Amino acid sequence: MLRSRFMIASKKEAQQQKVLTKAHHDFEKSLNLYAFFKIHNHALGEDLVQDTFVKTWAYLVKGGKIDLMKAFLFHVLNNLIVDEYRKHKTVSLDVLLEKGFEPSSDDSGRLHNILDGKAALFLIQRLPKMYQKVMRMRYVQDLSLKEISLITGKSKNTIAVQLHRGLEKLKLLYASK
Repeated sequence: MLRSRFMIASKKEAQQQKVLTKAHHDFEKSLNLYAFFKIHNHALGEDLVQDTFVKTWAYLVKGGKIDLMKAFLFHVLNNLIVDEYRKHKTVSLDVLLEKGFEPSSDDSGRLHNILDGKAALFLIQRLPKMYQKVMRMRYVQDLSLKEISLITGKSKNTIAVQLHRGLEKLKLLYASK
C-alpha cells in the first residue's frame, strides 16, 4: 500500500516536471521579453522569469491545478514585477558619487524671491495709506479677508477691493523701478 502511494506520487511529480519543462521551453522567451519590456534590465528580467518557474513548481508540488499554463505564468511574472517596483530601493551617496553625481545647491531662485519680496515690502510703503494697511495685513502678516475685516471693521468685499487696487498700484510701482 505504501509502495503504491509512493509510485503514484512519483508518477505525478514526473508528470508535473514534464508539464513545467514544456512550459519553460514554450514560454521562456516570451516571458523574458515581457519582463525586459516592463523592467528594462535583462539580468533582473531573467531572474524574475526563473523565479516565476520556481513559484509555479512550488504551486504544482502543493497540489495546485493550472488550467492555462501561459496565463498562469504571465500572472505570476506580473506579480513579481509589481513586487519589484514596490521594493524600496535605497541608493548610497557613495555609489552616486562614483557615478559622477555632484550634489550642489542652487539657491538663485530662492534668492530672487527673497529680493523681490523685500522690494515689494519697500514699495508697499509708497502706496497710499488706505492700501498700505490692508496690503501689510494680507501679504506680510498673512491674515485672511475675514480676519482683516474684523480688525478694520470694514466688510470683506471692501477689503478685497482695496487689496485688488493696492496690488494693481504695486504692480505699476514695481514695473517702473
